[in-house]
Amino acid sequence: MRLAVQAQNQLGVTVSDRTQVLQQVRSLLSVKVIVLAALAAGGYALYKHPPIENVNHQEVGVRLNRLTGSTTPLGEGVVLMVPGVHELRRYSLQDQMYRPERSAKANGEAPFQSSEGLSIGVELTIRYALDPAKLAQVAGKLPSDINTDLVEPLVQGVIYKVFTNYTVREIFSSKRQELQETMVSELKPLLAADGIVLRSVMMGNVDLPADYRAGMDKLLAVELETEQMQYTLQLKEKQVKESELVAEAEKVKREKQAEAAASEQIIAAKAQEEAMKHVLPFKQKQIEQRQLEAEADKTSRIKIAEGTAEARRIEAGGEADSRKKLADAETYRLDQIGKVTSTQLERDGELITKHPLLIQKTMADKLSDKISVIIAAPPANGGFIGNSLLGNATKVAQNGAAGSGEGQP
Repeated sequence: MRLAVQAQNQLGVTVSDRTQVLQQVRSLLSVKVIVLAALAAGGYALYKHPPIENVNHQEVGVRLNRLTGSTTPLGEGVVLMVPGVHELRRYSLQDQMYRPERSAKANGEAPFQSSEGLSIGVELTIRYALDPAKLAQVAGKLPSDINTDLVEPLVQGVIYKVFTNYTVREIFSSKRQELQETMVSELKPLLAADGIVLRSVMMGNVDLPADYRAGMDKLLAVELETEQMQYTLQLKEKQVKESELVAEAEKVKREKQAEAAASEQIIAAKAQEEAMKHVLPFKQKQIEQRQLEAEADKTSRIKIAEGTAEARRIEAGGEADSRKKLADAETYRLDQIGKVTSTQLERDGELITKHPLLIQKTMADKLSDKISVIIAAPPANGGFIGNSLLGNATKVAQNGAAGSGEGQP
């Protein structure tokens, strides 16, 4: 309605033209609605089917253009795809394994055939990988299931043909390595033509028919018994030869021992004869040597006795001199002690003469550890209180001191 009013005001239309303007506005609105619906539908389609794809790690992608038929190899990452135009095929770069399970058993669905026409089962593992350098060239003709639609037919055609050239015994044991190399040499160029690199062909367990296995076991038992008998006969022959050689060796050994014993006796006799020639002079020399040793021993004992007597005389003289010197030293010591004692007495007498109270002090010192308390009346002349106790002892001491004083020069 706003659009109608604005159109009317700008163009200056009359009231009669309003209906025509409203119809034009409605047509414009319907066109916008259609456009928006188309955009919404396109957005929903892009949301449901985005135009991008993703190539994972260890994968390679090939984008096919359905209009031109061209191919573009793509690495790991996001790939732009136009719906309806481009088609993306992903291939793993890792090694793949193909194992013909139906041919693994002799009684399986599709066993192999040997040159004798016997059915055998073989566990095979074909290891292969895609060649990135040739992938862009062969991507258009590669099937979606490479293992089933491409590798299996090629492998079956080659392996069946290879096994028909060998016997069961050769397949089972003697020519396994040759079989593997033959299969590799024939399969490799066939797979390389389709952009596939053959890594290896590994051959595992060989399943034999039950009847053939039983006959083979019997044959092996007979062969083993025959070989055992041959080995037994050879062993017996070797034992006989060994016995002959041992007897011959024992004979030669005894002869050699007898010859050696006789030679030893002859040599011992000659050696004893030669030894006696040297022993008699040696014995004579021993007797002479013992006589000389006895005389030397006698002379040595005499010398030792004389030396001992001389040593005792020297020791006695030394002992006498030592005692004499000790007596002189003792005399000198006593003389010196007497002189020192006299000198000391002389000094004590002079000291007592000058200080008579020293006698009292000395007596008090000597009685101090025996008498604790002395009670006595003081002397009338005011002298020492110990005079009355000492009595005659003090007089004798004074007389002796006086006598020693008189004897001094």
